[in-house]
Amino acid sequence: MDVECRELTGAQSRTRAAILDATASVLARDRTATLPEIAAAAQVARSTLHRYFADRDRLIYETTLDSIRVISDILAIAATDEGSAVDAMRRVITTLVPEGDRIVFLFADPAVLRDIPAEQLPDSAPVRNLIIRGQQEGVFAPELAPEWIRIALFGMLVKACSEAAHGTVPRHSIVPSIIRIFERGVTAG
Repeated sequence: MDVECRELTGAQSRTRAAILDATASVLARDRTATLPEIAAAAQVARSTLHRYFADRDRLIYETTLDSIRVISDILAIAATDEGSAVDAMRRVITTLVPEGDRIVFLFADPAVLRDIPAEQLPDSAPVRNLIIRGQQEGVFAPELAPEWIRIALFGMLVKACSEAAHGTVPRHSIVPSIIRIFERGVTAG
């Protein structure tokens, strides 16, 4: 029986969280990573990983749900409805980038979200509403569909975080680069 099926102690909760975090990080870098590789990244024995998650499918499903929760919590912290739309978008980008592995894990492969019930999918409303507000304030292009802007933003986040995870770009350069591209496009000046 999976440990997750009953009440967890503090130590068990921390172990489970470490496994979920390691799973998102490892699979963000290598979708074919093995359970032993994930266990090593979580610094637990394979038997411990199997005690918490019966199989790979269950582990990925639970990591997906946990990653959705983390992203939702981050968007709440970013306070997308406070301040100017530009400042709020900067907060969104700044608070999402440190969870880059979870963003890559969730959004780089559409199959990850395939088996998640609709009511548990990531809520895109906070970011979409922020974009609409920015269009109304005249700071985001009104001729672009809000959903298109949201998808472009997450595309940049996924690509930048993936490149940083693979060492292609320095992690510290992601936030200013995405903000610059988002606010000014790719034109010089």
